[in-house]
Amino acid sequence: MKYLLAIIILITTMADKTIFDFDRDTDPGKWEVEDDVVMGGRSSGHFSISEEGHGVFEGHVSLDNNGGFSSVRYKTDKIDVSDSEYIVVRLKGDGKKYQLRVKHELNDRPYYVSTFDTSGEWEEVKVRMADMYPSFHGEKLDIPDFNHDAIEEVTFLIGNKKEQDFKLLIDKITLE
Repeated sequence: MKYLLAIIILITTMADKTIFDFDRDTDPGKWEVEDDVVMGGRSSGHFSISEEGHGVFEGHVSLDNNGGFSSVRYKTDKIDVSDSEYIVVRLKGDGKKYQLRVKHELNDRPYYVSTFDTSGEWEEVKVRMADMYPSFHGEKLDIPDFNHDAIEEVTFLIGNKKEQDFKLLIDKITLE
C-alpha cells in the first residue's frame, strides 16, 4: 500500500509539470502560427499534427519585404513555474537554430527567449528559465532575465536571418 501511494503521488506530480503533451487527438487549433506577414514579410509557417501524434511546425522563412521569421504559439491559463527551474522540450528538429519563448502574462510586451540548436534526431532541449532574456521585436531589452512565478504563453520561433525551409516536430513540453 505504501508503494502504491508513492507511485500515485509521483504520477500526479509529473502530470502537474506537463505544459503540453501532443498525441493524435490534439487539436492543432490550440496552436497559432504568426509569420512576418504581420509586418509585410512573406514567410509562411504551418502547424499540424502528424500521424504519429507529434506537433509539426514547418514552412519557409523568406527575407522578402524585410521579413525573416515564422513562429507558432500556445496560449494557456496561468501555469505555475515557481517550483521549476527548467522547461524541457522533447523534439526533433532539422539541424537549424530555433528560439523557445515564453510570456509571463499574455498582455506583457516582452518575450523571454532562449535559442537552441537542433540535431536532426529526437532529443530533449532543457532551458533554464532564469537564463531566458527579455526581447521585444527582436531587440534585447535592458530589464532582468525571466524571474516570474508563472507563464501564459509558449512560442517556438525560427528567424536566422536567412531564407530557408524548416521543420520542427514537438512531442512534449514539461517543467523540471
